[in-house]
Amino acid sequence: MRFVLDVHCHTVASGHAYSTVSENAAHAASIGLTHIGIADHGPAMPGGTHLYTFTNQWILPDYIHGVRVLKGAEVNIIDNDGKLDLPGKLLRRMDFSIASIHRGVWPPTDKDTHTSTLIKAMENPVVSIIGHPGDIHFEIDIEAVVAAAARTGTIIEINNQTLNPQSVRYNGDDVQRLIIAMCKAYKAPVIVSSDAHFSTQVGKMDKAKALVEAAGLPESQVMNTSAELFLETIQKKRGN
Repeated sequence: MRFVLDVHCHTVASGHAYSTVSENAAHAASIGLTHIGIADHGPAMPGGTHLYTFTNQWILPDYIHGVRVLKGAEVNIIDNDGKLDLPGKLLRRMDFSIASIHRGVWPPTDKDTHTSTLIKAMENPVVSIIGHPGDIHFEIDIEAVVAAAARTGTIIEINNQTLNPQSVRYNGDDVQRLIIAMCKAYKAPVIVSSDAHFSTQVGKMDKAKALVEAAGLPESQVMNTSAELFLETIQKKRGN
């Protein structure tokens, strides 16, 4: 399975990442990616960037080092109702959005609350992707979350950093295997992401890619295989 894009890429604007947009694009070009996404953390993240960083994304070229640069954000889910830390009007103008739960923004509670909160977020048409579900700190009802993703047309992320033993989210690969199996059963859209916080991590999706390939997901279900498929899936959910 050949991947052409990696949309979960952070820059120095996230506060705890260490490369620029240009550096990320240069590395993406060197490894043969055609598309990358800017997914800096929303303003609720400690050390995160200001709202103006996102409203000013339009100044960036569409292509840097020959790589198409998609403008987006990793927004924080900030309460039990699935509220986000960037306004919907702004997110609709972006190419994509990743909605994630982070301990520094919304402390863990219980399985039912985590599950219902993710589902409420997925019902928002501007939420393109649910970021790193299966975080060890946020137990969820995996089947319920994946079923909601299939129903709403929300993409489920298989996050390579979550499979890194050095990650604070790491808990082996059993949960990620189960998420992928449920996505296959429910035909929910999937995307593999690096969650890069340094340029040389862009496109590093080996662990997550291996799990997706081992599960036998068809290419038509994996958004990394086609930028057109990825963008069409987002636009369909938005109702465009």
